[in-house]
Amino acid sequence: MAAIEVVLKDAETFEVTVREAVITTHTVSLKTDYYQKLTEGKVTPETLIKRSFEFLLERESNTMILSSFDLPLIGHYFPDYEKVIVKRL
Repeated sequence: MAAIEVVLKDAETFEVTVREAVITTHTVSLKTDYYQKLTEGKVTPETLIKRSFEFLLERESNTMILSSFDLPLIGHYFPDYEKVIVKRL
């Protein structure tokens, strides 16, 4: 299983490092309203992003994940994302 590290860079930007066979780094933006929509404040933004990367890694390798994206973009590629992630939190 991949090691996922999430570090807050500023109020809405996180750096995510995924350690698998190849180590990748990703910049993820998370706006407060989207965070609240998915979590209702029940978990930290870092937890939401980590769970989101776990979701992605079940579907593709870390080298296929975009190097920079807004978290809602996951739902564009995987329409079940929001439904699945809310259940996992």
